[in-house]
This record gives sequence, structure tokens and C-alpha cells, in this order.
Amino acid sequence: MDETADPALGAAWRDEFPWQFLTRLCEIDDRLGGHPGERRAADLVANGLESAGIDPTIEPFEMQRWTRGHAELAVSAPADARNGLGADESTDRTFETVALPYSPAGDVHADLVDVGHGTPDEIDAADVGGKVALASTDSPSDERRVHRMEKLGHAAAAGAAAFVFHNHRPGQLPPTGALRFDHEAAIPGIGVSHETGTWLTEYADRGANASVTVEATTEQGESQNVVGHLGPDTDEEIVLLAHYDAHDVAEGALDNGCGIAVAVAAARILVDLDLDCGVRVAGVGCEELGLMGSAALAEAVDLDRMRAVVNVDGAGRHRDLHAITHTADAMADVAERVSDLTAHPISVSDRPHPYSDHWPFLHEGVSALQLHSHRAGETSRWERGWTHTRADTRDKADSRILREHAMLAALLVRELTAADPDRVDTDALRARLQEDGAEPGMRAAGVWPDGWE
Repeated sequence: MDETADPALGAAWRDEFPWQFLTRLCEIDDRLGGHPGERRAADLVANGLESAGIDPTIEPFEMQRWTRGHAELAVSAPADARNGLGADESTDRTFETVALPYSPAGDVHADLVDVGHGTPDEIDAADVGGKVALASTDSPSDERRVHRMEKLGHAAAAGAAAFVFHNHRPGQLPPTGALRFDHEAAIPGIGVSHETGTWLTEYADRGANASVTVEATTEQGESQNVVGHLGPDTDEEIVLLAHYDAHDVAEGALDNGCGIAVAVAAARILVDLDLDCGVRVAGVGCEELGLMGSAALAEAVDLDRMRAVVNVDGAGRHRDLHAITHTADAMADVAERVSDLTAHPISVSDRPHPYSDHWPFLHEGVSALQLHSHRAGETSRWERGWTHTRADTRDKADSRILREHAMLAALLVRELTAADPDRVDTDALRARLQEDGAEPGMRAAGVWPDGWE
């Protein structure tokens, strides 16, 4: 890193823009894909790029707009003598719940069955046919992370009539999250808190019956990407992107308000740096509903010209930056080089996954770097914490972290403009996902790429 970057980094060190941007974004109600709040957020991203001297365009795309209505959960557990305490009547209770995006409307009355973490083996071991399957948001500690869409897909394939997703973290926080990508799921799905989950697990053991009611609509809608260019006009480009949509239950400050704030702030730094190739900067919509914005972006560009994609999803939340290289060794080299040059820790992992905006590029052979973050000493890179709950609010963010991660992101992109990462061997990528045991879950979730046998 040469000294020409120092003025831009010095200005970024005291720049209030990232925090101001995050504040404005969090003041926008309902940034769920296809809704008016998401379009207002797109305009904010465009304004942020314009303030850096970047001329943005808004590129619309069609999608399935899901609108959250009302959801109810009631449980009736049979009588339990309880050591002679006289409980000779059934227990009837209702619990707070939220519908999960792309849940169809439905009214299900069936036995409740606990399927633990919702892994294929646990679902196969339980008799879920015609029943309401109850699964934790957590995954077994000795196995890979199992995504909620996989759990829902396995449960539906096994004949479950409805799906209940309970938070493994305490705090009275029902979780949300899409059940499918861009279309309705096969069965209704709802989220409940950890505290409710402990009751439901007990009631399932007692042979309880559950009533799951969901009122929701899915209809044709429109979202948009915000795209700009910076740096020299070259044959090859780096893509720097982050999603600006969020679940409608909260402000979406951490997921992914911090990420889009870091990406736009990084673009403001990059315009003042010497770059060896052009950078396409994009704020993409509808990540939470199925990576639709990044898929539309990947379809709109010449992927042969894309040298690499940098996906800022999870950066800016916590103190330590984490780089996921998705099997690309060159990305690990860049992350380690920037870490050494700046004396800032950047941890690196290479396990690929399909559940963020790098995926439409990665499975077509474009090298991908995802910027995430974690707390010091945290062992899991995928602990959601407050995200996907109503506690995902601005007070959890830190302006210093936003500024530092924006500087690191800019330096990573700058290094990539001078690097020449190889194309990803998609056969090797497929083999790695199979080796990691991801294929069955991806197929259940409907995200295994067409043409991959």
C-alpha cells in the first residue's frame, strides 16, 4: 500500500457519512423487497453514490412481492397429572408468532412434533406426515450450518403440514427469514421465540395439537438495483455490492444496513484511489427474499469481464472483519496482505455457501469474497444474534466500526484491481459443496444450480 492512499484514508477516519447513512436508512419503514420502503432505500443509496461523484442508475427487475399479514399459534396439550397436582384438564395456550416470508396463507390444525435442529436425519426419525414440525434456528455443533430453507424443504418433502421455527437465542424474539427464493413455500411457516420454543418442545412431548394460522399474500412486484461505476474504463471490472433491503420486523441495522453503509462509504474512498481496473458498485434489492437483485445484476453484465465480486454482507456489525473466500486462494492472499499492511486482523475461511449475494456470480465461475464480521473470541461465524428479529436496530451498531470496515473494504477492492484471480473451477466448487454435505440441503431449499448433476 503506497502513501497516495493516506489522504483518502485520513478523511475516511473522521467521516461521519457512514453513521449518517445508516441513521437515514434505519428511519425508513419496511424495506422488505418490493415494498415502498425498499424503493426509498434505493433512492438513499443513489444519493450516497452521487455524493461521491458516482453517477448511479436504477435498474428495475420483476419479483414476487410477499406481504406479511396476521399469524396465530395456539396449542392444546392433553391433561397431565403432574404428581397429583390435579391438572386433569388439557392445557390450551396461544403464543406470539410471526409468519415467515413466502409462507402461503393457511389454517393448519395438527399434531405438533419436535424435529430438533431440523436436520434430514432428525426429520426422517420423526413422523412428520400431516403434522406441524418444530425446528430450532440452531445447527448441530459438530456439523455444518443447516439453513432454514433446507429445514423447511426437508420437512415439506416428508409430508409436514406446517413449520414452526423457534429461536435458539433467548430474548422473546421470534425470528423471521424467507422459506424459499422468489416464490411461495409448499407449507405455512412461522417463527417463535426461544422461550416459546421451550414450551412447545415440552408440549410436543406430551402429544400436543397445534393450530397454525397465516394470512399473507404473494403477488407480482418490482424491485431495483442501484448501480454506478468508478475508476478507469477497462475491459475487466471488480463488482462491489451489498444489499439494502431488510426484513420488515425491524430496522435492519445490522442486516444489512451496516453492510450497505460500509459499501457506499468504501466507494467514497475508492474514487480518490489509483485503481488498476474499473469497479462496478451496486446496492442490490431483495437479498432477503432470495438474492433476486444480485441474480438480476449477474444476468445484466458480461460475467467474463467480471474479475471478482466483493459482497459486503455482515461487515460493519462487529469489531473483527471476517473474509469468506469461497474456495478462491487469491482472495485469501488479498485479505491476508491487507491485514498485514494495516495491522488490522482479518480472519479468513474458505467454506462456500449459497445464501448471500455472491452466489449468482460464484456458481458461474467468478471469484468471490464476502466480507462478514464477528466479535473477538467468537467461535461461530454464523451466529445471527439480533438479526432477523425486531431487535435488529441501530443502537447495536458502532460508527467507528463502520468507518474502519469501509477503509478495509476499500483497500481490499483496491488490491483486487491489481490482482488477477483465477476463475473458479465450478466442477471443483460443486465437489467441495458435496464434500461439505451441502448438496441435499441445497436441493431441498431449491438452490442447487440447474445443470449441476
